[in-house]
Amino acid sequence: MTLPTQPKTIDEVFIALGERSVTFPKRLKQCAEFVAANPDRVAVSTVAELSEAAGVQPSAFMRFCQELGFSGFSQMQKLFRSDYSQKWPDYETRLAKLREHGSESPSALLAEFIDVGRASMENLMVSIDSAALQEAVDSLSKARMIHLVGFRRAFPVTSYLGYAFEKMQIPALLHSGLGNIDLAHTISDQDAVLAVTFAPYTQRTLQIAEEAKERGADLIAITDLVTSPLARLKPTFLLVAERDVGAFRALSASLSLAITLAVSVGTARKKI
Repeated sequence: MTLPTQPKTIDEVFIALGERSVTFPKRLKQCAEFVAANPDRVAVSTVAELSEAAGVQPSAFMRFCQELGFSGFSQMQKLFRSDYSQKWPDYETRLAKLREHGSESPSALLAEFIDVGRASMENLMVSIDSAALQEAVDSLSKARMIHLVGFRRAFPVTSYLGYAFEKMQIPALLHSGLGNIDLAHTISDQDAVLAVTFAPYTQRTLQIAEEAKERGADLIAITDLVTSPLARLKPTFLLVAERDVGAFRALSASLSLAITLAVSVGTARKKI
């Protein structure tokens, strides 16, 4: 039997999860889903704490680590501690990285953001699933109401879509969370929900998406990894990977995808 190759980075762990989790038995799949949704906890928790949170025995979690190619939990946690802390640094650390990189001047930063934005959009062009994109447009076009759900870094994407749909007189509701107003109760089985979230994933977006699925609404997800916790809800999946400058990520590709959806849905609804 060929042993799995040990992942060297967090991204490789996510890739392995995306490729192999569908074949895992129930308990290992629970471990995979929990790690994908809570990668930060792996770096700071014991195997007993993670097992309890995932709803499995510690022995199952240990076997999960081995199925990914690690000798055990300690080896996997070491990778998460060294790699994940660098992947999601706080803003002070990000600014320090920019200074080290020599990209402090506005013109230098602009050039770099343009460069990574171009690369992100070129990657989107070759990686987007055309069938899923068409399915998303079809679902949004026939929906009684389009619910736009995205907070934190994803909010510019959903707020732009809200603006575009309003200008095209397409019924859409932006879930902003302002004033702590919860609009999830307005979702019906005649609606479509477009949920946008990127790692580290926003819990409220995941909760609304889950409620929408339970209510029978069509669910479309814009997210960054196949192991996004949205995957377990089996939405129409649109993946967008944004490159960064000193750990700061723009939304070039995400907004390009958003305007594509808006224009396509507007065109399709005129034909209905």
